[in-house]
Amino acid sequence: MKWISGWLLLLSISVEVWSVPIDRNAAQQVPKEEVQEENMDTGLYYDRYLREVIEVLETDPHFREKLQTANTEDIKNGRLSKELDLVSHHVRTRLDELKRQEVSRLRMLLKAKLDSTNTQSLQMDHASLLKQFEHLDPHNQNTFEAKDLELLISTATKDLENYDAERHEEFKRYEMLKEHERREYLKSLDQEKREKEEKRMQELKEKHRQHPKVNAPVAAGSLGGDRWTGSSGPFSFFHVNGVLIYSLFHLDTNEDGVLDEQELEALFTKELEKVYDPKNEEDDMMEMEEERLRMREHVMKNVDTNKDRLVSLEEFLKSTEKKEFSNPKEWETLENKPVYTEEELQRFEAELRDKEEELKRRAESLHQEQELLRERGKALEAQRREYQQAVLEMSQRQKEQQAVDGQPPAGPNGELQFQPQTQKPEDKEAKAPAEPEAEAQNNLPAEPPQNLPLHT
Repeated sequence: MKWISGWLLLLSISVEVWSVPIDRNAAQQVPKEEVQEENMDTGLYYDRYLREVIEVLETDPHFREKLQTANTEDIKNGRLSKELDLVSHHVRTRLDELKRQEVSRLRMLLKAKLDSTNTQSLQMDHASLLKQFEHLDPHNQNTFEAKDLELLISTATKDLENYDAERHEEFKRYEMLKEHERREYLKSLDQEKREKEEKRMQELKEKHRQHPKVNAPVAAGSLGGDRWTGSSGPFSFFHVNGVLIYSLFHLDTNEDGVLDEQELEALFTKELEKVYDPKNEEDDMMEMEEERLRMREHVMKNVDTNKDRLVSLEEFLKSTEKKEFSNPKEWETLENKPVYTEEELQRFEAELRDKEEELKRRAESLHQEQELLRERGKALEAQRREYQQAVLEMSQRQKEQQAVDGQPPAGPNGELQFQPQTQKPEDKEAKAPAEPEAEAQNNLPAEPPQNLPLHT
C-alpha cells in the first residue's frame, strides 16, 4: 500500500512517529518476505473507511496501473476519480458496501450526539445531518461513485495538510503548561528552598545546552559520512562531492524508489541523539519529537521540489549540489528558539485560571445538588417510616376492633382467619345430663297419624 503515500499524501503522516537508529546488519538479516509495512493511523475520524477504500481499489489492476502513471496534481484535482467507472464489478460492489457501512456508522454517531444533547425526541433528517461530513456524497447513500472518491481525496488532503500545524500548537501548549507548573511549584516553596530549587533547575538547563554541534538535516555531516562501509547492492552507496553517503534506497524500506516522511526521519536520529537522552533528567523526549518534526519540515521545504511530500533520488541528488549541503549551518535547537512568548504564556495562564474557576463553579454546583439530593433522601426516608408506623397502628386498631366485635382476626393481607373452636369443660358437664333425657325421648312411641278414618 505504499503507493498511497504518493496518492493522497495520507500515509506520509502518522499520529506519532518514533524513529530508531538504522542498523545495517540487522536489515540484512531480516528476510525480505518477513518485512511487513506498518499501517500508521492517519488520525482522521474516517481513517478506517479511508484505508478500506484504498485497499479495495488497490486490488483492481487497471486502477492501480493508472495510479502509478498519474502525478500528484492529477490525483488532487480529481482526474483520477474518473477512472473509477472502469474498475471491475466486484470492486464496485465492495465499494458500495463500504459506503453503506460508513453511512450507517455516521448515523449512529449523529444519534449518539443527539441523545447526549437531550434532543432524541426530535425527528432526525439524516440527509441534512450527513452534509456536515465532507468525505462522502450525502445525497447518494447507497453507492460509491466517482464523486465519493473525489471528496475522499480532497477532504483527506486538506485535513492532513493542517496536521503539522496542529502538532506544533499542541507542543506549544505542552511547553507553556510545563512552565506554568514550574512557576507554581516554586511559589509554593519558602524562600530558602525556592532559591535552592531554582539553582538546581538552572544547572539542568545548562547541562542540556552542553551538547555537540547539531548539523542541519540532510547535510553531509548529518547523514553519517562513512559511518557504514561495504556494499549490499547496486545502490547501497553513492558519492557526492567526495563524501560517502548512505543510500536512499537502503532507507527505502518498501523499495518503491522514493522516501516518505517516516523514512526520512530515520536520517535525523543520529543528530537528535546528540541532544536528547531518555536517561537524562534534563532531556525532554516530547521536545525531541518536536525537533524531529521541525527537521522533517525543513527537508521537505528544501528538497521536495514538486511538493508531493516524497523525496526521490533525483531530488535528493539535486539538493546535494547546494552550498548548504557541504557547508551546513548549525541547527538551531529548541533551547535557543523558544516556541512561545511571555505574552502568549500570560494568555495561556489566564485561560487556565478561567477554566479552574469554571471547574470550581461546576464542582460547587454539583456539591449543592448532592446536598439537595441527600436532604431529599432523608425526607423520603422519614416519610417512609411514618407510613410504616401508620400502617402498623391501623393494623393494631383493626385487630382490637375485631376482638370487640367477635370477628375472626385478620391475616397479614387483611384476610379473615377462621380457627376451630374448642369446647370449654363446663360446657361439656352441662351437656352430659341432657343425654339420658334425649335417649328417653327417642324411645317414646310415635304419634298416631292424623286425619285417619275412624272405625266403629
